[in-house]
Amino acid sequence: MDNDKHMRHIYRKQSGFTLLELLVVLAIISMLAGLVGPKVMKHMAEAKSKAAKVQISELSQALEMYKLDMDRYPTSSQGLAALVESSDNAKRWNGPYLGKSKVPLDPWQNEYHYVAPGEHGPFDLFSFGADEKEGGEGENRDVLSWE
Repeated sequence: MDNDKHMRHIYRKQSGFTLLELLVVLAIISMLAGLVGPKVMKHMAEAKSKAAKVQISELSQALEMYKLDMDRYPTSSQGLAALVESSDNAKRWNGPYLGKSKVPLDPWQNEYHYVAPGEHGPFDLFSFGADEKEGGEGENRDVLSWE
């Protein structure tokens, strides 16, 4: 019975974590987050650029459907809004040409830029990326319909 009492005493002594053990675990987790965090952020930036490319492709297809009905692309002044709203003089308009009630914003919550006629084709459709300035690298890189 004395031995049983001794075992319970040892068990109670070892039942929790010490402050030092918790600090070591937190330090390891912090180091891992420091190593993994930048890689995750890089992939998020790439994902936004890929999402913009997909949206530009969908908008381009909608512009092609618009052209089939109207025999022309929307003008620059009409913009992409012509894909979801008919102007008063558009008798052959058969839209909306997008599955949404409004033109989507790019992944950085900016409007897509649309120019018709374009310098690179019948229309130019693009996003300037996160910085909303021409050029750039990484997340700031332009996403263009003609690439």
